[in-house]
Amino acid sequence: MDVQDSLTSGIVDPLSGSDALTWALAAVAGVVVLVLMWVWAKGRPFASGDVFRASRWSRGNHLFPTQVLISPTSVVQYTPRWIGRREETIHMAHISSVKIETGVLLSNVLIETSGGSDPIVCHGHRKGDAARMKALIERYQTDYYRPGTPATPGSGRPVGGPDSSR
Repeated sequence: MDVQDSLTSGIVDPLSGSDALTWALAAVAGVVVLVLMWVWAKGRPFASGDVFRASRWSRGNHLFPTQVLISPTSVVQYTPRWIGRREETIHMAHISSVKIETGVLLSNVLIETSGGSDPIVCHGHRKGDAARMKALIERYQTDYYRPGTPATPGSGRPVGGPDSSR
């Protein structure tokens, strides 16, 4: 004679071993997908314009590759982290030199400042990107210091800068 508890037999069915394993695997897969989406989102370009992203195969860039934005007025090194980010900005007028150290596959770019502080060191950029970064910085510096260009508020050039007369 088969006796069932009539109050719980139809409503509560305890999970069998295979159901619990399935739910556990689904939860682990869900967490892995969320982590991968987080890493992917942190690796997307942080701004529009000339953004150069380091290779994930280079030192210090495996999960969150460093990015460098080069604009007509400044160079920004952006390093995402699990929570937050690290950002360093150098104005075009304060860049004293750009060095490229070329390896077999990737290049390192060192952007030195005139203020004597530590340079921005960007590891693991493709060789073409490193050359383009240097060319952009040189072009923007040339434009910045070109005589005869009016220095007006909002133009990215300081009023009373190196080529304006007071």
